[in-house]
Amino acid sequence: MTDSKALHDLHDADRTLVMGVLNITEDSFSDGGLWLDPAKAREHGAAMLEAGADIIDIGAESTRPGAKRVSEADELARVTGATKALLEHGAVLSIDTTRASVAAAALDEGAQIINDVSGGTLDAELPHVVADHDCLYIVQHWRGWLAGSKGATPDADTSVYHGGVLHDVRDELMRQVDAVLAAGVKPERIIIDPGLGFSKPGIEHNLPLLAGLEAFRATGYPVLIGQSRKRFVSALLTDAGFDEPTMDDRDNATAAFSALCAEHGAWAVRVHDVARSRAAVAVGNVWRRYAAA
Repeated sequence: MTDSKALHDLHDADRTLVMGVLNITEDSFSDGGLWLDPAKAREHGAAMLEAGADIIDIGAESTRPGAKRVSEADELARVTGATKALLEHGAVLSIDTTRASVAAAALDEGAQIINDVSGGTLDAELPHVVADHDCLYIVQHWRGWLAGSKGATPDADTSVYHGGVLHDVRDELMRQVDAVLAAGVKPERIIIDPGLGFSKPGIEHNLPLLAGLEAFRATGYPVLIGQSRKRFVSALLTDAGFDEPTMDDRDNATAAFSALCAEHGAWAVRVHDVARSRAAVAVGNVWRRYAAA
């Protein structure tokens, strides 16, 4: 079990943190296959720490539209191997999983955070594992596990928001939080995530959530934002006149969003390019302090 004061300080951080993404997967949308080799995963995680990541988020199963589930055994091996290696570097580790067994194994190794993109809805035992280990729990909004679409647009079947995307996502996310609380997770261990890009394929689904960040902060829970390299970021660049935006363009735009999120009080931003967003977040954190003075 992680030290309670350390968890409190992490949960109630007085600045926006940078969470670096470590995808140990074959088919993640931007870096699938790059870090499958354990040595490369360890090196990449260490490099993100050196670049200034406050947290490393380890995921061994892609959640892009159309992705196929990996076996429980493969996910366990990938996650626990990376956890052991990066804890040697003193890393604060978040585990991106929807499986209770994987969460329990990583927490037993010393991970401090579980990042559940299903928000407690896919594996009913996962919130109980979190409660038993008294770790931090990121509850994300998402309407369907790899739901995809019957048509050509990913997530089209789950992306209709009759009450408006900001209102509906906030209400649905708070119902997920209520269920997690009922499972025994302490409120002071919960962080919420509006789930950009999950059941939200377009600009019109994601920008209202970013612009309405205060509506999520008003719940009293810290807010994680995961905007990095998402489809809507590329679509925004295309609308702004970029012809076939490159990954570098997307990382620049991601960093711009990171600065804005820091300015408006996000708990953390989850990003692939740590160095770029670390500088952007530093500016946003300073901006927020001056605005509050």
